[in-house]
Amino acid sequence: MSSPEDRWLDQAAGPVVRPYTLTRGRTRPRGEPIDLIAVIEATDARAHVRLRLSPEHRRLLVLCRHPVALADLASEVDLPVDVVRVLLDDLRDERLVRVLEPTPSGRRPDEFVLRKLLHGLRAF
Repeated sequence: MSSPEDRWLDQAAGPVVRPYTLTRGRTRPRGEPIDLIAVIEATDARAHVRLRLSPEHRRLLVLCRHPVALADLASEVDLPVDVVRVLLDDLRDERLVRVLEPTPSGRRPDEFVLRKLLHGLRAF
């Protein structure tokens, strides 16, 4: 019979932590959703003295020292994209990171234009 501690331990993977514990139960960002291809970069702001950043928050801040796409961040920290979105939203709320939209105007490209581009690439 296994002990209660063994339930949360996978010999190959190590301790198992549920994603919702990393986000304090949140499943969505409070602010604007962050696009998968949005570029994230750390600001020069310092974390407030009373702000307690989790190890995951701190890891994301280190990785954002240089601009990096959300998809790449999620891959690097080996967390689900939605968990990374929530964690980045926390950092954005504290003005520790900025989110650069995938298009200059912040709007998504027109679907018609994207389809024409796709057809052109396929014809190439």
